[in-house]
Amino acid sequence: MANKLFVGSLPFATTSDELKELFAQAGEVAEANIVTDKMTGRSRGFGFVEMAKEEDAKKAIEKLNGSDVGGRKIFVAEAKPQAPRNDQ
Repeated sequence: MANKLFVGSLPFATTSDELKELFAQAGEVAEANIVTDKMTGRSRGFGFVEMAKEEDAKKAIEKLNGSDVGGRKIFVAEAKPQAPRNDQ
């Protein structure tokens, strides 16, 4: 298992700092980022968190998947590698 996690169904007002703080409950967070729309800069409602250790990533999935954040039930899973894109 990798240390990078996908976090979905986030409230649109969630910041990267708030995401990092949330995942710190499970262990040391190396990086946390909310994905934003390129044109508007607004949150797209999901993000990625990289935990410092693999066991912290497992703990984060167990503890936070399905938990309530700002009235929304979030989805936490191991991040899959990004598929190649054909943007031209």
